[in-house]
Amino acid sequence: MSEANLNATELPLFHPAAHYDSPEEVLNDPQLCDAEKRVILSSWASDMFAVESCPGLREIPGMGRTLRLADILAALRRLDRDDASLGAEAGTRWRRHRGTEARRLVTW
Repeated sequence: MSEANLNATELPLFHPAAHYDSPEEVLNDPQLCDAEKRVILSSWASDMFAVESCPGLREIPGMGRTLRLADILAALRRLDRDDASLGAEAGTRWRRHRGTEARRLVTW
């Protein structure tokens, strides 16, 4: 059986602070899909990393500085806007049909 060489510092999703210095850098990385960007940014926004005396700041282990929670949340909102614009372009909506509890995808 072969062994996988998974050095966490080489994998941005497992150790993002070693690869990114800001939420903007995460958003601008073309190698990450939106879901991976969301995972990284959401983890940084977690209360687990809140600075005790200043809850609006996040102290991420391995990162040499604190991040503003407002910047992280703005990056997440930007991802959400990008997702919403893709959905609008596709022209799809969820609609509840009368007499059923099921929802169906309707293309316009």
